[in-house]
Amino acid sequence: MTRTLVLDLDGTLADTAADLIAALNATLASEGLPALPEAAARHLVGQGGRDLIRRGFAEDGKQVGGAQLETLFRNFLEHYDANIAVHTRLYPGVLESLDAFHADGWKLAVCTNKIERMSVKLLKALGVHDRFAFVSGQDTFNVLKPDPTPLLKTIAKVGGTPGRTVMVGDSVSDVGAARGAKTGIVGVDFGYTETPMAELNPDHVISHFDELHRVAARLVP
Repeated sequence: MTRTLVLDLDGTLADTAADLIAALNATLASEGLPALPEAAARHLVGQGGRDLIRRGFAEDGKQVGGAQLETLFRNFLEHYDANIAVHTRLYPGVLESLDAFHADGWKLAVCTNKIERMSVKLLKALGVHDRFAFVSGQDTFNVLKPDPTPLLKTIAKVGGTPGRTVMVGDSVSDVGAARGAKTGIVGVDFGYTETPMAELNPDHVISHFDELHRVAARLVP
C-alpha cells in the first residue's frame, strides 16, 4: 500500500523568513515606520501575513486592523509575490531526503497555509515542484491547518490513506492537523514555532532532514 509523506513549506522545507521580513519592511516603510532587522524579526514569522503585519506594527508600539490592515496585507502580498525567492533557500538535506523517499516509492505532497499559487511559484523557483504529486495551499480547499481537512484531502489527492501517511511540519498548526487526521507526525525544530516543537509532542522531532527518511520509515514501515 502507498506510503505518503506530506510536508509543510515555510519553516519546514524552506527558510522563507528573510523574504517575508523584506515584504514586511516594505509594508512598514509605506506607513513611515522603521525597518526591522532580520535577526530581530524572525520570531514574528509563522502565523501568516496579517499577523506578521500586526506584530511588525506592535514592535513600534502601533496598532493596525480593519480596512487599513487589509490594504496593507494586499500590498504585502504584492511585494512578496514579486520577490518570493530572493533569499529563500531549502533547508540543508531537503533534496537528498526527497530523493530517498522517491527511491523508496513514497508519494510526496505539500500542505501549507500559504496561498497555493505562491506555494507553487516558490517550489518552482527552488527547483523542487516536480518532486511533489500535489500541492495544497490555504485557498485550495478554503480551510487552514490545524483543521485536518486540507491534510486529509491532500492525502486523498495522491491516492494515500491517513494511516500510511507522515506529516512533517514546524508548527502547532501542522501537529494539530496531523493529530486530527490521525497520521504520523514528525516535527522539525528549526522552523518558526513559538512553542518548542518537543512541547507539541509529535511522534518524533528532527533537527536535520538527513534524519527524516529513517524516522518516517519507522512510523510507516
